[in-house]
Amino acid sequence: MSELVRIAKIDEVEEGKGMVVEAGEKCLAVFKVEGAFHVIDNTCLHRGGPLGEGDVEGETVTCPWHGWEYNVKTGHCLNNPSSHVRTYPTVVEDGEVKADLA
Repeated sequence: MSELVRIAKIDEVEEGKGMVVEAGEKCLAVFKVEGAFHVIDNTCLHRGGPLGEGDVEGETVTCPWHGWEYNVKTGHCLNNPSSHVRTYPTVVEDGEVKADLA
């Protein structure tokens, strides 16, 4: 059975920016793009950089360490199309971003 976990308050996440959060035992990145929230694993597949600290342009976040790019909606890596970071179903409830981490 899945359980929604609080990720952040909606006003903590800026439009077009990322944010690193700890939820349970996971380190996640949360993004707000065109008013919608997206939660992905924070760790870049290349060298483990923090995706939540990367620059965001449209739906793409760039890892601040070596420039690998990911789609924040799908988790797909643009530098290595066979790879992706995990994405989590996300909802907004009572002014909070919540995700299903199961």
